[in-house]
Amino acid sequence: MFHNEEFETLPRPALEALQLKRLQSVLERVYANVPFYRASFDKAGVRPTDVKSLADLCLLPFTTKQDMRDSYPYSLFAAPMDEIVRIHASSGTTGKPTVVGYTRTDIETWSELMARSFVAAGVHKGDIIHNAYGYGLFTGGLGAHYGAERLGASVIPISGGNTKRQIMIMQDFGSTVLTCTPSYSLYMAEEARVEGVDFRSLKLRVGIFGAEPWSESMRNEIEQKLNLAAIDIYGLSEIMGPGVAIECIEAKNGLHIWEDHFLAEIINPETGQPLPDGERGELVITTITKQGIPLIRYRTRDITSITREPCVCGRTHARIARMSGRSDDMLIIRGVNVFPSQIESILVSIEGVEPHYLLIVNRAENLDTLEVQVEVDEQLFSDEVKVLQQLSRRIEKEIKDMLGVTCTVKLVEPKTIQRSEGKARRVIDNRVV
Repeated sequence: MFHNEEFETLPRPALEALQLKRLQSVLERVYANVPFYRASFDKAGVRPTDVKSLADLCLLPFTTKQDMRDSYPYSLFAAPMDEIVRIHASSGTTGKPTVVGYTRTDIETWSELMARSFVAAGVHKGDIIHNAYGYGLFTGGLGAHYGAERLGASVIPISGGNTKRQIMIMQDFGSTVLTCTPSYSLYMAEEARVEGVDFRSLKLRVGIFGAEPWSESMRNEIEQKLNLAAIDIYGLSEIMGPGVAIECIEAKNGLHIWEDHFLAEIINPETGQPLPDGERGELVITTITKQGIPLIRYRTRDITSITREPCVCGRTHARIARMSGRSDDMLIIRGVNVFPSQIESILVSIEGVEPHYLLIVNRAENLDTLEVQVEVDEQLFSDEVKVLQQLSRRIEKEIKDMLGVTCTVKLVEPKTIQRSEGKARRVIDNRVV
């Protein structure tokens, strides 16, 4: 099932010809209209006319989040403000937010790609979409909302928060699709259990989860507890918002990135050199149709790999693997690279352990220490101390065996770790850099 079969199934030669045409056009536009890109290209000794094939993309310099912050708020816009109809901004935890602007055409494109994403996930016009992504400067809520309306589905714009009410609405309104962060979906399941609500009694059949890395083990946990098919969606405000890439319901094996609008590369995050298909590295995206704020070779800091192998669903667009974390979220513990999602995969595979955890990193006498706080279920927590000690040692051993890093595991009571209705905070790094 397709939303736009012509473009979703374009043969690779036709798709790549379209990409090149659009790339050349956007390069001319940013060079003419954005002083940052003119200076950046000139410094690199490259002009738009030097890009004669997709392989020439590597000649162009990168754009970073810091470049966006340095251009705050509007200096990277390629369209005049009287053509900008929407402004969003990231919820960055440090420094100034990254600001993005959309022309009316950009909003139409975003709506189209989100509708395309919904259909790939198995959603159709008759669905009732319970949209629990946040509305506001964050792109998630409005991105999903406009996509649902473009598809013609019914959308419930409930946003985040007031979880008991969310559960009631899902019951009473007959919601069939849930959109939110994966961690919030598990929080919903937890609250539903407290309220005596069985998700099997609801009409939910598809959940579309994004905005934070999550593991295959967490997918299994969500599908079991919420009784739905859990689909991974990817997006970032700098590039568009949600709907840059999504898994198809047929395969659930990599996220189709909509290549008629985005060029994807994988690079070595240390050297910046391109990596071949199949190798894991940092995702770099070039927007080739955006008008408000086109970005050239934007370093997402998200770690993944890419494949262009055919997919059983029939879509010809490349697929990126599930994000394993971010290059700037990566923890280095005594020389070992650790992503929170790797620890999560270990934790959720252990019976009696809840999918709520916190990693606390400290430095004692010039040595890094890692404490893993993880909730256990009520029955286990009330068990004898010996049982809890054995579980702690087991988790410590599995983390050591799989990741090569020594840690201390602290088992805590259910609901001890702070919940989030948006992105879950997984790491507290107390080291002085």
